[in-house]
Amino acid sequence: MPDVAVFRPDDGRLARAGDHLEARGATPVLDPMLEVAPTGNTPRDDADFVVFTSKTGAELVADAGWVPSEATVCAIGESTRVALETEGFGVDVVPGEYSSTGLVNALRDRVGGLRVEVARSDHGSDVLLDGVTEAGAYVHETVLYRLTRPAESGVSAERAAAGSLDAALFTSSLTVEHFLDAAAERDRRAQAIEGLNRAVVGTIGEPTRRTAEERGIEVDVVPDEASFEALADAVLDEL
Repeated sequence: MPDVAVFRPDDGRLARAGDHLEARGATPVLDPMLEVAPTGNTPRDDADFVVFTSKTGAELVADAGWVPSEATVCAIGESTRVALETEGFGVDVVPGEYSSTGLVNALRDRVGGLRVEVARSDHGSDVLLDGVTEAGAYVHETVLYRLTRPAESGVSAERAAAGSLDAALFTSSLTVEHFLDAAAERDRRAQAIEGLNRAVVGTIGEPTRRTAEERGIEVDVVPDEASFEALADAVLDEL
């Protein structure tokens, strides 16, 4: 059974990821690299468009009792759309390409002169803000939550450095950065990268792939569908 590192937040997603891997005959190495710290903020009420970029953001605004009023609600991808609709919000826009660039392309001809609220984490890409601003919108960003690295993270870095990891599943650029930070804290960064390059590495999306490769990590798999299940299945197929 291959040993596969998973970096999802330990809020139910990590356990579900482990279950998925076990069902596919792999041994999950559960190492949460993200921890969600809600800010208590909610989107502004006067926006014409409100953009959500994650399932977590959808759940937080629902818990806070936020109501979108007459705004056009946009979701960056299917998982965010499903989360919003599960919480009772109607979703009006989902781009064909599940990325900040895809959202910009979907909104470019619709937002000139209008107010666009972007509700997301503190690590959102400038691509979205800059692109919508260049399209002529008045853009405001609300940070719904901060993403930090759990103090206990790093078992996967130790395993990679020791050469005992068969695969790693990076779901965002921040998981790559936090993995390397954890390795550096143990003075094992170079060895951890070498270990990953002997394993099968998968990433969700091209931005995550670029982040990994810019830091010396060779990426073997980027699935067409931007979901953890698609990532895990593609990596296991590669193995």
